[in-house]
Amino acid sequence: MKVLVTGTEGYIGSVLAPLLLERGHDVLGLDTGFYRDGRLYNHGPKEYPACVNKDLRRVTEEDLTGFEAVVHLAELSNDPLGQFNPSVTYEINHLGTVELAKKCKKVGVERFVYTSSCSVYGIGSDGYMTEESQVNPQTAYAQCKVLVERDVSKMANDKFSPTFLRNATAYGPSPRMRFDIVLNNLAGLAWTTKEIKMTSDGTPWRPLVHVLDICEAIACALQAPKDVVHNQVFNVGENKANYRVKEIAEIVSSVFPGCRLSLGTNAGDNRSYRVGFDKIHTRLPGFKCHRDAYIGAKELLELFKRIDMSPETFESRTFTRLKQLQYLVTTRQLDDQLFWR
Repeated sequence: MKVLVTGTEGYIGSVLAPLLLERGHDVLGLDTGFYRDGRLYNHGPKEYPACVNKDLRRVTEEDLTGFEAVVHLAELSNDPLGQFNPSVTYEINHLGTVELAKKCKKVGVERFVYTSSCSVYGIGSDGYMTEESQVNPQTAYAQCKVLVERDVSKMANDKFSPTFLRNATAYGPSPRMRFDIVLNNLAGLAWTTKEIKMTSDGTPWRPLVHVLDICEAIACALQAPKDVVHNQVFNVGENKANYRVKEIAEIVSSVFPGCRLSLGTNAGDNRSYRVGFDKIHTRLPGFKCHRDAYIGAKELLELFKRIDMSPETFESRTFTRLKQLQYLVTTRQLDDQLFWR
């Protein structure tokens, strides 16, 4: 399949693109280059696709012509970054994505795989949130995910088939590393300070999923029969990977030698949800989660040892999305609308 992957220089995209090439797809990347400054490690002798350097908002129909599928990752990622400038977040994550989908449909791109997020559930009930549960987004980032799902699903027809993958919170190594997501952040603290000192009580629930398992879900969605994935929403993860935040911290501290763990009392973050993942495991052919939080923490420990990761690297702006965007704006490399000057 000829596939365009947007966001190939991001956390997921830099892992996904080589995987799709290995599976025999003809892949072209597209990325605006916000995070090009940071590479935590060399990915080894893996093949990377060519990459078009272009802002999502400036993609044309001509750029999309000839592709059989688009995998769309290229949005402003995570809640703090979304709150940095909510109006620009809506412009990119909602309007930009919907316009991309419209152009894909117009030029005959048959499949559109969109990476949504379990953050759309926001504050869950005592039970497990399924694809049919009422969404309750708490941030601009999550609200945009809901709006994209609503608007793009209305475009589905016999010739345009969107699929929506609501990923749990990602973790695990990536060349374009992120230390602003919970397990990766705790692992970095454990390695550089030998201490995880939480300000919260750690009681909120979070579902986790390894970055490679997200990539596997995307690959399976591309390969599945069209009628299986047509206009479908899938939560991406597995039921046993719903953790309280303090449990994630306990896993990380147990893997990293000599790491001390302390909990706080602040319960300021009201986002808490458990998610059910039965649908993807029963209805998406070939999908299975192969990794858990222990495996991810051990992978990060081995990586940090191998590259001798310093505190300066861990704290670098290049591995925290909000820090990097703020740097590019304050140094006048990006304008207020996040276009390159």
